[in-house]
Amino acid sequence: MSATIQQAGLTIDSSLYDFVNHELLSGLSLDQEAYWQGVATIINKLTPINRALLAKRDELQAKIDSFHVENPTWDVSKYRTFLESIEYLQPQPPNFEIVTEKVEAEIATVAAPQLVVPVNNGRFALNAANARWGSLYDALYGTDVLPEDDGAEKSDRYNPVRGFKVMAYARQFLDKVLPLTAGSHIESTQYSIVNKELVITLNDSRQVSLSEPNQLIGYRGQIQSPSVLLFKHNGLHFELIIDPDDPIGKEDKAGIKDVILEAALTTIMDCEDSVAAVDAEDKIEVYRNWLELNTGSLQEEFSKGDEVITRKLNPDRDYISLNGDMFSLSGRAMMFVRNVGHLMTTPAILDMNCDEVFEGILDGIITATAALHDLNKKDGLRNSKAQSINIVKPKMHGAEEVAFTELLFSEVERLLRLPANTIKMGIMDEERRTSVNLSACIYAAKARVVFINTGFLDRTGDEIHTSMCAGAVLPKEQIKSQPWISAYERQNVEIGLRYGFKGKAQIGKGMWAKPDKMAQMMEQKIDQLRAGANTAWVPSPTAATLHAMHYHEVDVQQCQKAILNRQFDSLEELLTPPLMAKQLNESEIQAELDNNVQGILGYVVRWIDQGIGCSKVPDISHVGLMEDRATLRISSQHIANWLHHGICSEEQVRNTFAKMACVVDSQNSVDPNYQAMCCNGRPSSDNLSYQAALALVFEGTSQPNGYTEPLLHRYRRLYKAQNK
Repeated sequence: MSATIQQAGLTIDSSLYDFVNHELLSGLSLDQEAYWQGVATIINKLTPINRALLAKRDELQAKIDSFHVENPTWDVSKYRTFLESIEYLQPQPPNFEIVTEKVEAEIATVAAPQLVVPVNNGRFALNAANARWGSLYDALYGTDVLPEDDGAEKSDRYNPVRGFKVMAYARQFLDKVLPLTAGSHIESTQYSIVNKELVITLNDSRQVSLSEPNQLIGYRGQIQSPSVLLFKHNGLHFELIIDPDDPIGKEDKAGIKDVILEAALTTIMDCEDSVAAVDAEDKIEVYRNWLELNTGSLQEEFSKGDEVITRKLNPDRDYISLNGDMFSLSGRAMMFVRNVGHLMTTPAILDMNCDEVFEGILDGIITATAALHDLNKKDGLRNSKAQSINIVKPKMHGAEEVAFTELLFSEVERLLRLPANTIKMGIMDEERRTSVNLSACIYAAKARVVFINTGFLDRTGDEIHTSMCAGAVLPKEQIKSQPWISAYERQNVEIGLRYGFKGKAQIGKGMWAKPDKMAQMMEQKIDQLRAGANTAWVPSPTAATLHAMHYHEVDVQQCQKAILNRQFDSLEELLTPPLMAKQLNESEIQAELDNNVQGILGYVVRWIDQGIGCSKVPDISHVGLMEDRATLRISSQHIANWLHHGICSEEQVRNTFAKMACVVDSQNSVDPNYQAMCCNGRPSSDNLSYQAALALVFEGTSQPNGYTEPLLHRYRRLYKAQNK
């Protein structure tokens, strides 16, 4: 540990102490000494409870392992009775509805995409915050949504053939969401406002209007020849940008140069799975960016060609109403912050016993304090319009752990002198004990909850670890099609709606993990809306813009109405692990090992060597996938399970690691910051990234709930110590 400060019985890293005193508390009416005393009080009160909850996780897992060893033949009824007897399965709560108040409109009433981004990367964080509005033309032109045939190739210079395809696609979109009384937007040559209504001139000189005139709600420019037309459909806004003098507008009969969609209404600034933060230095970077997002001061400079660009938070967007009044819409996504879970500790502060404090407790205190700067604003860029702080809490196991987070947030509110329930809670439904007890979890936070979201990746990793002794699991691709996962995704919506989420809170779905496969996303991700989710995760601002079109095509509110009275009755499906029923042949086993090991190494080498917690990692077929600790948890636990049940041998796994290390080195050869794992065709035995990857597999069965964080943190700290 670096230089430290003693305060209120705590041993605090001096750099964190200075950050809190001189940046975090600056401008707030909080006395420094009283603040640190309050921090110490919270840590001292909650640390024993946190430890006890983690001990209970281990106790339950040990009992489940013993059950499977003693009952090798699968019997779901017997298993369910056993889980009830050890209180893994909890009783259903009484009938209730959530009573959360002061919820942002972006959370409660409008369905839209959601971005998740590592908050320690300032540029990414700003891009995500500014992704509320996105260019449809840019999103279409630069992705595979439009094929590159018939001369429509993407290139460094503008391709007018591809540009024409973009315009045609956009016009077809307008026909769907902005229908005319006659004709098509494809035929339009002029848009104007006459007597507070939109008049569209077609290429045969006919003048038509909107089928639903109230979709036009504002404009910019001159009313006779507006430069921007603002519309609203399914709660989402979009703009028609008209500029016949622009190079793109010149090519359009009506002078349209772009369609701008309201896209990511909310974004999650992540302190957890997409972040590698192992010490005070890393945590300060996380906390500082979140603080500056709340003060509005975050800026990032970067070079693009010969130009230096400064990125900052976008201003609000101003319009003129049809009555001539000025109004504005937010230029930025409403920001959640995702804290870490209950497991990890941080050396940034030691408690009175000289033990590292729980990182989740520290996150709750610091991120809420940073958000005070937003709540205290009288003007300027605002995040919360409801005077709330929205914190997503991941990796909670069951209702007791949700109740613990409820207690933590209450203690933080007292420290910051905030009204009760100012801090709202997003519950990640990503651990098995949470998903099978989701009703009880929601009940435990019924006055705070604003969000439930299926984290199907972590849920899969936890499924494998919880059922480690039940038998060998299926290959990963086959796991995705098993009944338990469809039951899991279905019950999340049904239970959320049963307990009053409609119009009050978000019901979310997980990430699209292939950022370069946007055509595939456009085909598949719409199903999450049809299933009743009013938000779903996307990996980039471009993906948010494209996914926004789905929310115009599907009225999520109507989908939820149809689901509202459906009763979830698939608990036995949810409890049935994805076990193999037949033996795989040698080539199938090796192919699965190759795929898992290559993914593990591709992610871990960036985590350990470069401190990158989330990145696009090429898979074994060289397709870029968004990888974070959740995907790593699946792959490492999968191999650990197969080793445990003799599907593969230790020698086979080690040989696979040696082979795939060279493959990963080759895939990263163009990265100037990459440090190769192999020398003369073999991995170096002292390479920390390689050691960490092996440990994740060979120590996988003993890792708490199969989490990867303990080992990643250990090896990253070693790497930083060796490379000071």
